[in-house]
Amino acid sequence: MPASATKSLRVAVLADSDTRWKWGALTAQRLAPAGAAVRLDGYLLRGRATPTPRQLTEVGVRADSLREVSAAEFLRAVREDPAAEPYDLLVLALVGGGVQAVLHGLRHTWQDAARRPVVVTGYVGVVYEKLTDGLLLRHGADLVLANSRQDAERFRAVYEGVGADAAAVTEVALPFLGGVPYTGAHEPYTVVFAAQPSVPESRRDRAYLLERLIRHARLHPGREVLLKLRSKPGEHTTHIEELPYQKLARKLTLPPNLRLVYGHMGEVLDRTDLLVTVSSTAALEALHRRVPTAVLTDLGVRETLGNHHFTGSGCLASWDQLDAGHRPVPEEDWVARQGVAPGGAPAGPDASGEDSYAGAFDEAREKIAGLLGERGALPPLAPYYTPATAPGYLPGLLARHHLGPDGAPLPGAPAAGREPGAVRRTVRRAARGAYRHGVQRVAPVIRRMGEL
Repeated sequence: MPASATKSLRVAVLADSDTRWKWGALTAQRLAPAGAAVRLDGYLLRGRATPTPRQLTEVGVRADSLREVSAAEFLRAVREDPAAEPYDLLVLALVGGGVQAVLHGLRHTWQDAARRPVVVTGYVGVVYEKLTDGLLLRHGADLVLANSRQDAERFRAVYEGVGADAAAVTEVALPFLGGVPYTGAHEPYTVVFAAQPSVPESRRDRAYLLERLIRHARLHPGREVLLKLRSKPGEHTTHIEELPYQKLARKLTLPPNLRLVYGHMGEVLDRTDLLVTVSSTAALEALHRRVPTAVLTDLGVRETLGNHHFTGSGCLASWDQLDAGHRPVPEEDWVARQGVAPGGAPAGPDASGEDSYAGAFDEAREKIAGLLGERGALPPLAPYYTPATAPGYLPGLLARHHLGPDGAPLPGAPAAGREPGAVRRTVRRAARGAYRHGVQRVAPVIRRMGEL
């Protein structure tokens, strides 16, 4: 095993949103060998969801360096410099199209390199839509991480079904699970509704959920009821939020035991007695800790909501049931297949399953160590999509990131190694603000007009 795999690891994480930065940075830490010193450089891909300083602080993950880049700037940054220590590992924490573009860009960048880093990608949470599309866009990385046994089986089936190499699929677990296991009710008993930016989407459905949360708080005045929000108005996360709950709540009179809160989800779970959501990954975090968890059925169990993923979990419930005191009990077999609460560990201060959870990353660590030992012999990255196999699809994906069909930066791509000037920064902020204004204010008005 090379020294870089046992003593130190130099890692670059490229992310395009706050949640993907959290996933990418924590994944990098989980993949490091025990006792290894990790140098973590963060790169934030410039776009509509580039996280704000407040969002980065809330995520709570620190990097040795962090800067905003375009795809072309990132490719320049990871190009091997004889005078600099090369990266051992690149983690691509991006939407599928971004992963595909960077994979082709890296293939071009390293075409004459004597050795290259190991490239890893995966998903930030539950995979409930665009499974085939998203997976094929991630094909070509050395490791494609699956967050559970169930996902690993599905991923391999997709790759094998189209004749693509499935060897990169590697079962791990979500990197942000953990925390103090739930041992009993707090004082006061606390109910948390974990909001999602885009699920549900319509004003009517979001207003309904808020009204039911308010009703629950009024029915149980002795409980503390928290609406856990992902972002403040004007900020974006992985998904677009056109109708923030904050905006809907301004027009309502909230009971004194209902509060809107931000902050790290793990800290909120420390005081949670019942986690309620439509389909948030927060449900898996709660289940890992054995916090009672309810996945709402009020709007149906539907693929568009993502709660169909929880079929068979034992967690599906309605607000009427929760109002009456129901506390769902998860199905152990289902939970085990999702990579949470490994081994069916019972609730208790010494039974969180943390040792088993840490072992979920062993296979990935072993693969990476083996690949680092072969760095000089690693083959070029080989995505499933090429200009020959997807000539009507791939060039457009690459062009969005100012890359040509061969992965080379196009003329006029943002220059690397140079901080943007004051005018460029001002224009960029104005453009991002205009985009968010259009999403959160103009688009809903146009949609309502179309429904008249």
